[in-house]
Amino acid sequence: MTSSAAIPDGIFLARPPQAEAVEPGRRLAVKDLFDTAGLVTTYGSILFAEHVPAETAVAVRRLEAAGYQDIGKTNLHEFAYGTTSENPHFGTVPNPLARGRLAGGSSGGSAAALAAGLAEAALGTDTGGSIRIPAACCGITGFKPSYGLVPLDGCFPLAPTFDHAGPMARDVTTCTRVLETLAPSFVSTDMASEDIEVGLLWIELADPLVRARVEAASELFPRRRRLDLPLPEGTHAAFMREAADIHRELFEEHAEDYGENVRVKLERCLAVTDADYERATAARERYRERLHEAASEVDLVLTPTLVCVAPRVGTDELALRDTLTRLTFPFNLTGWPALALPCGPAEDGIPASVQLAAPPGEDARVLAAGAALERALSLD
Repeated sequence: MTSSAAIPDGIFLARPPQAEAVEPGRRLAVKDLFDTAGLVTTYGSILFAEHVPAETAVAVRRLEAAGYQDIGKTNLHEFAYGTTSENPHFGTVPNPLARGRLAGGSSGGSAAALAAGLAEAALGTDTGGSIRIPAACCGITGFKPSYGLVPLDGCFPLAPTFDHAGPMARDVTTCTRVLETLAPSFVSTDMASEDIEVGLLWIELADPLVRARVEAASELFPRRRRLDLPLPEGTHAAFMREAADIHRELFEEHAEDYGENVRVKLERCLAVTDADYERATAARERYRERLHEAASEVDLVLTPTLVCVAPRVGTDELALRDTLTRLTFPFNLTGWPALALPCGPAEDGIPASVQLAAPPGEDARVLAAGAALERALSLD
Protein backbone atom coordinates (compact mmCIF):
# COMPACT_ATOMS: atom_id res chain seq x y z
CA MET A 1 0.00 0.00 0.00
CA THR A 2 1.30 3.41 -0.90
CA SER A 3 1.98 5.40 2.26
CA SER A 4 -0.14 8.45 3.06
CA ALA A 5 2.93 10.68 2.64
CA ALA A 6 3.20 9.53 -0.98
CA ILE A 7 -0.44 10.23 -1.84
CA PRO A 8 -0.63 13.28 -4.11
CA ASP A 9 -2.50 16.25 -2.66
CA GLY A 10 -5.96 16.75 -4.09
CA ILE A 11 -7.06 13.12 -4.51
CA PHE A 12 -8.69 12.39 -1.14
CA LEU A 13 -10.94 14.63 0.94
CA ALA A 14 -11.42 12.25 3.89
CA ARG A 15 -9.91 8.91 4.86
CA PRO A 16 -11.16 6.42 7.48
CA PRO A 17 -8.78 5.49 10.31
CA GLN A 18 -8.17 2.00 8.92
CA ALA A 19 -7.36 3.16 5.38
CA GLU A 20 -3.64 2.37 5.58
CA ALA A 21 -4.31 -1.16 6.84
CA VAL A 22 -6.48 -2.26 3.92
CA GLU A 23 -4.82 -5.02 1.94
CA PRO A 24 -4.51 -4.67 -1.85
CA GLY A 25 -7.27 -6.31 -3.85
CA ARG A 26 -10.26 -4.83 -2.05
CA ARG A 27 -9.28 -1.17 -1.78
CA LEU A 28 -12.24 1.00 -2.79
CA ALA A 29 -12.11 4.73 -3.48
CA VAL A 30 -15.49 6.47 -3.13
CA LYS A 31 -16.38 9.72 -4.85
CA ASP A 32 -17.30 12.24 -2.17
CA LEU A 33 -20.78 12.58 -3.61
CA PHE A 34 -21.86 9.34 -1.87
CA ASP A 35 -22.86 9.49 1.80
CA THR A 36 -20.69 7.52 4.22
CA ALA A 37 -21.89 7.14 7.80
CA GLY A 38 -19.44 8.58 10.31
CA LEU A 39 -17.09 9.96 7.65
CA VAL A 40 -17.16 13.51 6.29
CA THR A 41 -19.03 13.80 2.98
CA THR A 42 -18.65 17.21 1.36
CA TYR A 43 -20.21 16.81 -2.12
CA GLY A 44 -17.23 18.92 -3.17
CA SER A 45 -18.75 22.00 -1.52
CA ILE A 46 -17.53 24.18 1.33
CA LEU A 47 -21.16 24.27 2.49
CA PHE A 48 -20.82 20.62 3.54
CA ALA A 49 -17.22 20.71 4.77
CA GLU A 50 -18.25 19.35 8.17
CA HIS A 51 -21.19 17.20 7.02
CA VAL A 52 -21.10 13.69 8.52
CA PRO A 53 -24.03 11.55 7.32
CA ALA A 54 -25.87 9.17 9.59
CA GLU A 55 -26.35 6.58 6.83
CA THR A 56 -24.22 5.19 4.02
CA ALA A 57 -25.32 5.30 0.38
CA VAL A 58 -26.81 2.06 -0.94
CA ALA A 59 -24.09 1.56 -3.57
CA VAL A 60 -21.33 1.92 -0.98
CA ARG A 61 -23.12 -0.43 1.43
CA ARG A 62 -23.40 -3.12 -1.22
CA LEU A 63 -19.69 -2.97 -2.00
CA GLU A 64 -18.71 -2.97 1.67
CA ALA A 65 -20.94 -5.99 2.27
CA ALA A 66 -19.09 -7.78 -0.53
CA GLY A 67 -15.73 -7.17 1.15
CA TYR A 68 -14.54 -3.94 -0.43
CA GLN A 69 -13.09 -1.46 2.07
CA ASP A 70 -13.33 2.29 1.68
CA ILE A 71 -9.82 3.76 1.71
CA GLY A 72 -10.98 7.33 1.20
CA LYS A 73 -13.49 9.81 -0.14
CA THR A 74 -12.18 11.22 -3.39
CA ASN A 75 -12.13 14.84 -4.53
CA LEU A 76 -14.42 16.00 -7.32
CA HIS A 77 -15.64 19.02 -9.19
CA GLU A 78 -17.86 21.07 -6.87
CA PHE A 79 -21.29 19.41 -6.58
CA ALA A 80 -20.17 17.16 -9.49
CA TYR A 81 -21.02 20.00 -11.88
CA GLY A 82 -17.92 20.19 -14.03
CA THR A 83 -15.47 18.35 -16.24
CA THR A 84 -12.05 19.15 -14.75
CA SER A 85 -12.09 18.45 -10.97
CA GLU A 86 -10.47 21.81 -10.31
CA ASN A 87 -12.15 22.48 -6.99
CA PRO A 88 -11.78 26.01 -5.55
CA HIS A 89 -12.44 24.74 -2.01
CA PHE A 90 -10.42 21.52 -1.89
CA GLY A 91 -7.85 21.86 -4.66
CA THR A 92 -7.27 20.50 -8.15
CA VAL A 93 -7.15 16.73 -8.56
CA PRO A 94 -3.75 15.82 -10.05
CA ASN A 95 -3.42 13.49 -13.00
CA PRO A 96 -0.92 10.80 -11.91
CA LEU A 97 -0.47 9.75 -15.51
CA ALA A 98 0.57 13.13 -16.91
CA ARG A 99 1.90 15.95 -14.75
CA GLY A 100 0.28 19.29 -15.55
CA ARG A 101 -2.73 17.67 -17.21
CA LEU A 102 -6.29 17.59 -15.91
CA ALA A 103 -7.63 14.45 -14.27
CA GLY A 104 -11.05 15.16 -15.78
CA GLY A 105 -14.30 15.45 -13.96
CA SER A 106 -16.35 15.26 -12.14
CA SER A 107 -15.14 11.89 -10.79
CA GLY A 108 -11.53 12.99 -11.08
CA GLY A 109 -10.40 11.86 -7.65
CA SER A 110 -11.68 8.34 -8.22
CA ALA A 111 -9.84 8.09 -11.55
CA ALA A 112 -6.66 9.56 -10.07
CA ALA A 113 -6.71 7.10 -7.13
CA LEU A 114 -6.82 4.24 -9.61
CA ALA A 115 -4.14 5.68 -11.89
CA ALA A 116 -1.88 6.19 -8.87
CA GLY A 117 -2.33 2.57 -7.77
CA LEU A 118 -4.02 3.57 -4.51
CA ALA A 119 -7.18 1.51 -5.12
CA GLU A 120 -8.33 -1.41 -7.23
CA ALA A 121 -11.89 -0.18 -7.65
CA ALA A 122 -13.71 3.12 -7.36
CA LEU A 123 -17.20 4.55 -7.39
CA GLY A 124 -18.10 7.46 -9.62
CA THR A 125 -21.14 9.25 -10.95
CA ASP A 126 -21.86 10.28 -14.51
CA THR A 127 -24.38 12.94 -15.57
CA GLY A 128 -22.74 14.18 -18.78
CA GLY A 129 -19.61 12.02 -18.88
CA SER A 130 -18.29 12.30 -15.33
CA ILE A 131 -17.09 8.69 -15.10
CA ARG A 132 -15.86 8.38 -18.68
CA ILE A 133 -14.12 11.77 -19.00
CA PRO A 134 -11.75 11.20 -16.04
CA ALA A 135 -11.29 7.57 -17.08
CA ALA A 136 -10.11 8.82 -20.47
CA CYS A 137 -7.90 11.55 -18.99
CA CYS A 138 -6.23 9.19 -16.50
CA GLY A 139 -5.87 6.13 -18.75
CA ILE A 140 -8.17 3.86 -16.76
CA THR A 141 -11.54 2.18 -17.39
CA GLY A 142 -14.93 3.58 -16.43
CA PHE A 143 -18.45 2.29 -16.99
CA LYS A 144 -21.70 4.23 -16.99
CA PRO A 145 -24.47 1.63 -16.61
CA SER A 146 -27.97 1.81 -18.04
CA TYR A 147 -30.02 4.53 -16.40
CA GLY A 148 -31.42 3.30 -13.09
CA LEU A 149 -29.43 0.06 -12.90
CA VAL A 150 -27.28 1.18 -9.96
CA PRO A 151 -29.16 2.86 -7.09
CA LEU A 152 -28.42 6.49 -6.32
CA ASP A 153 -29.95 6.53 -2.84
CA GLY A 154 -27.62 8.51 -0.60
CA CYS A 155 -25.87 10.26 -3.49
CA PHE A 156 -26.25 14.04 -3.98
CA PRO A 157 -28.06 14.60 -7.30
CA LEU A 158 -27.04 16.88 -10.15
CA ALA A 159 -29.74 16.32 -12.80
CA PRO A 160 -31.79 13.30 -11.73
CA THR A 161 -32.91 11.91 -15.10
CA PHE A 162 -29.33 12.14 -16.38
CA ASP A 163 -27.54 10.88 -13.24
CA HIS A 164 -25.88 7.46 -13.18
CA ALA A 165 -23.61 5.71 -10.68
CA GLY A 166 -21.04 3.20 -11.81
CA PRO A 167 -17.71 1.43 -11.37
CA MET A 168 -14.22 2.57 -12.29
CA ALA A 169 -11.12 0.36 -12.35
CA ARG A 170 -7.91 -0.32 -14.24
CA ASP A 171 -9.49 -3.04 -16.39
CA VAL A 172 -12.86 -4.16 -17.72
CA THR A 173 -12.91 -7.37 -15.68
CA THR A 174 -12.81 -5.46 -12.41
CA CYS A 175 -15.50 -3.05 -13.59
CA THR A 176 -17.68 -6.05 -14.42
CA ARG A 177 -17.06 -7.67 -11.05
CA VAL A 178 -17.91 -4.44 -9.21
CA LEU A 179 -21.09 -4.00 -11.24
CA GLU A 180 -22.21 -7.50 -10.28
CA THR A 181 -22.19 -6.31 -6.67
CA LEU A 182 -23.70 -2.88 -7.35
CA ALA A 183 -26.58 -4.31 -9.40
CA PRO A 184 -27.63 -7.81 -8.31
CA SER A 185 -29.88 -8.13 -11.39
CA PHE A 186 -26.88 -7.75 -13.70
CA VAL A 187 -25.51 -11.00 -15.18
CA SER A 188 -22.21 -10.85 -17.04
CA THR A 189 -21.46 -12.73 -20.25
CA ASP A 190 -18.56 -13.45 -22.61
CA MET A 191 -18.29 -12.54 -26.27
CA ALA A 192 -15.58 -12.83 -28.90
CA SER A 193 -14.78 -9.78 -31.01
CA GLU A 194 -15.68 -11.67 -34.21
CA ASP A 195 -19.20 -12.23 -32.87
CA ILE A 196 -19.83 -8.50 -32.39
CA GLU A 197 -20.90 -6.07 -35.09
CA VAL A 198 -20.07 -2.49 -34.23
CA GLY A 199 -21.31 0.77 -35.67
CA LEU A 200 -18.72 3.55 -35.88
CA LEU A 201 -19.74 7.07 -34.89
CA TRP A 202 -18.02 10.47 -34.65
CA ILE A 203 -14.46 9.20 -35.11
CA GLU A 204 -13.72 11.99 -37.58
CA LEU A 205 -14.34 14.59 -34.85
CA ALA A 206 -11.28 13.55 -32.84
CA ASP A 207 -7.77 15.00 -32.94
CA PRO A 208 -5.47 13.17 -35.41
CA LEU A 209 -3.69 10.74 -33.08
CA VAL A 210 -6.79 10.07 -31.00
CA ARG A 211 -8.63 9.34 -34.23
CA ALA A 212 -5.88 6.98 -35.39
CA ARG A 213 -5.91 5.05 -32.12
CA VAL A 214 -9.70 4.72 -32.06
CA GLU A 215 -9.76 3.63 -35.71
CA ALA A 216 -7.10 1.03 -34.94
CA ALA A 217 -9.18 -0.23 -32.02
CA SER A 218 -12.27 -0.45 -34.23
CA GLU A 219 -10.36 -2.63 -36.69
CA LEU A 220 -10.03 -5.28 -34.00
CA PHE A 221 -13.74 -5.95 -34.58
CA PRO A 222 -13.91 -7.78 -37.94
CA ARG A 223 -17.57 -6.82 -38.39
CA ARG A 224 -18.00 -3.06 -38.42
CA ARG A 225 -19.79 -0.38 -40.38
CA ARG A 226 -20.06 3.39 -40.41
CA LEU A 227 -23.22 4.91 -38.99
CA ASP A 228 -24.68 8.30 -39.79
CA LEU A 229 -26.00 10.23 -36.81
CA PRO A 230 -25.41 13.86 -35.85
CA LEU A 231 -24.71 14.90 -32.29
CA PRO A 232 -27.77 16.09 -30.32
CA GLU A 233 -28.86 19.70 -30.52
CA GLY A 234 -31.33 21.70 -28.47
CA THR A 235 -31.40 19.27 -25.54
CA HIS A 236 -29.13 20.84 -22.93
CA ALA A 237 -31.81 22.99 -21.33
CA ALA A 238 -33.41 19.80 -19.99
CA PHE A 239 -30.24 19.05 -18.04
CA MET A 240 -29.91 22.67 -16.94
CA ARG A 241 -33.47 22.90 -15.62
CA GLU A 242 -33.00 19.77 -13.53
CA ALA A 243 -29.74 21.13 -12.09
CA ALA A 244 -31.49 24.42 -11.30
CA ASP A 245 -34.29 22.63 -9.48
CA ILE A 246 -31.80 20.70 -7.32
CA HIS A 247 -29.91 23.83 -6.26
CA ARG A 248 -32.62 26.50 -6.37
CA GLU A 249 -33.21 26.93 -2.64
CA LEU A 250 -29.62 26.30 -1.53
CA PHE A 251 -28.25 28.66 -4.15
CA GLU A 252 -30.70 31.41 -3.24
CA GLU A 253 -29.41 31.39 0.32
CA HIS A 254 -25.72 30.60 -0.24
CA ALA A 255 -24.76 31.77 -3.74
CA GLU A 256 -21.62 33.46 -2.44
CA ASP A 257 -20.36 30.14 -1.05
CA TYR A 258 -20.36 28.46 -4.46
CA GLY A 259 -17.15 28.58 -6.48
CA GLU A 260 -17.23 30.93 -9.44
CA ASN A 261 -17.21 28.15 -12.04
CA VAL A 262 -20.32 26.42 -10.68
CA ARG A 263 -22.00 29.68 -9.69
CA VAL A 264 -21.87 30.95 -13.29
CA LYS A 265 -23.33 27.70 -14.61
CA LEU A 266 -26.14 27.66 -12.05
CA GLU A 267 -27.06 31.25 -12.84
CA ARG A 268 -27.49 30.17 -16.45
CA CYS A 269 -29.50 27.13 -15.34
CA LEU A 270 -31.84 29.27 -13.24
CA ALA A 271 -32.61 31.36 -16.32
CA VAL A 272 -34.06 28.36 -18.22
CA THR A 273 -37.78 28.91 -18.81
CA ASP A 274 -40.60 26.37 -18.87
CA ALA A 275 -40.77 26.75 -22.65
CA ASP A 276 -37.02 26.13 -22.96
CA TYR A 277 -37.35 23.00 -20.86
CA GLU A 278 -40.31 21.65 -22.83
CA ARG A 279 -38.55 22.17 -26.17
CA ALA A 280 -35.41 20.47 -24.86
CA THR A 281 -37.38 17.53 -23.48
CA ALA A 282 -39.09 17.02 -26.83
CA ALA A 283 -35.72 17.20 -28.61
CA ARG A 284 -34.35 14.66 -26.15
CA GLU A 285 -37.09 12.17 -27.00
CA ARG A 286 -36.53 12.66 -30.72
CA TYR A 287 -32.83 12.05 -30.30
CA ARG A 288 -33.46 8.91 -28.28
CA GLU A 289 -35.48 7.58 -31.21
CA ARG A 290 -32.84 8.64 -33.77
CA LEU A 291 -30.03 6.92 -31.89
CA HIS A 292 -32.03 3.72 -31.53
CA GLU A 293 -32.86 3.74 -35.24
CA ALA A 294 -29.29 4.50 -36.34
CA ALA A 295 -27.89 1.61 -34.29
CA SER A 296 -30.73 -0.86 -34.85
CA GLU A 297 -28.71 -3.19 -37.08
CA VAL A 298 -25.51 -3.39 -35.01
CA ASP A 299 -24.70 -4.85 -31.60
CA LEU A 300 -23.18 -1.67 -30.22
CA VAL A 301 -21.63 1.62 -31.25
CA LEU A 302 -17.98 2.61 -31.01
CA THR A 303 -16.78 6.21 -30.68
CA PRO A 304 -13.87 8.09 -29.19
CA THR A 305 -14.56 8.83 -25.53
CA LEU A 306 -13.01 12.28 -25.88
CA VAL A 307 -12.03 14.16 -29.02
CA CYS A 308 -8.67 14.99 -27.38
CA VAL A 309 -6.27 13.76 -24.72
CA ALA A 310 -6.27 15.17 -21.17
CA PRO A 311 -6.13 18.99 -21.43
CA ARG A 312 -3.65 21.09 -19.52
CA VAL A 313 -4.41 22.29 -16.00
CA GLY A 314 -5.73 25.83 -15.97
CA THR A 315 -7.74 25.58 -19.19
CA ASP A 316 -11.01 27.48 -18.77
CA GLU A 317 -13.62 24.86 -17.85
CA LEU A 318 -16.51 26.96 -19.09
CA ALA A 319 -14.92 27.00 -22.54
CA LEU A 320 -13.71 23.39 -22.33
CA ARG A 321 -16.81 21.55 -21.10
CA ASP A 322 -18.59 21.35 -24.47
CA THR A 323 -15.47 19.77 -25.96
CA LEU A 324 -15.11 17.19 -23.20
CA THR A 325 -18.78 16.20 -23.06
CA ARG A 326 -19.35 16.21 -26.82
CA LEU A 327 -19.24 12.43 -27.26
CA THR A 328 -20.24 11.32 -23.76
CA PHE A 329 -23.40 13.39 -23.16
CA PRO A 330 -25.49 11.64 -25.86
CA PHE A 331 -25.51 8.48 -23.75
CA ASN A 332 -26.65 10.33 -20.62
CA LEU A 333 -29.36 11.91 -22.72
CA THR A 334 -30.60 8.47 -23.76
CA GLY A 335 -29.67 6.32 -20.75
CA TRP A 336 -27.50 3.95 -22.79
CA PRO A 337 -24.74 2.02 -20.98
CA ALA A 338 -21.31 3.25 -22.09
CA LEU A 339 -17.78 2.06 -21.37
CA ALA A 340 -14.52 4.04 -21.70
CA LEU A 341 -11.20 2.21 -21.95
CA PRO A 342 -7.70 3.27 -22.99
CA CYS A 343 -6.56 2.34 -26.51
CA GLY A 344 -2.96 3.52 -26.81
CA PRO A 345 -0.86 6.68 -26.74
CA ALA A 346 -1.99 9.70 -28.75
CA GLU A 347 -1.05 13.39 -28.68
CA ASP A 348 1.90 14.12 -26.34
CA GLY A 349 2.11 10.40 -25.51
CA ILE A 350 -1.09 10.59 -23.43
CA PRO A 351 -3.62 7.75 -23.86
CA ALA A 352 -6.57 7.97 -26.17
CA SER A 353 -9.80 6.35 -25.02
CA VAL A 354 -12.42 4.41 -26.95
CA GLN A 355 -16.09 4.34 -25.97
CA LEU A 356 -18.52 1.43 -26.46
CA ALA A 357 -22.28 1.87 -25.98
CA ALA A 358 -25.49 -0.06 -26.55
CA PRO A 359 -29.22 0.35 -25.87
CA PRO A 360 -30.51 0.36 -22.27
CA GLY A 361 -30.35 -3.06 -20.65
CA GLU A 362 -27.42 -4.25 -22.75
CA ASP A 363 -24.81 -3.62 -20.05
CA ALA A 364 -23.48 -7.18 -20.26
CA ARG A 365 -22.99 -6.86 -24.01
CA VAL A 366 -21.04 -3.60 -23.65
CA LEU A 367 -18.77 -5.00 -20.95
CA ALA A 368 -18.21 -8.27 -22.81
CA ALA A 369 -17.28 -6.36 -25.95
CA GLY A 370 -15.00 -4.14 -23.88
CA ALA A 371 -13.26 -7.17 -22.40
CA ALA A 372 -12.78 -8.65 -25.88
CA LEU A 373 -11.36 -5.36 -27.15
CA GLU A 374 -9.09 -5.04 -24.11
CA ARG A 375 -7.68 -8.51 -24.78
CA ALA A 376 -7.14 -7.72 -28.45
CA LEU A 377 -5.42 -4.43 -27.63
CA SER A 378 -3.05 -6.18 -25.25
CA LEU A 379 -2.01 -8.55 -28.06
CA ASP A 380 -1.84 -5.90 -30.77
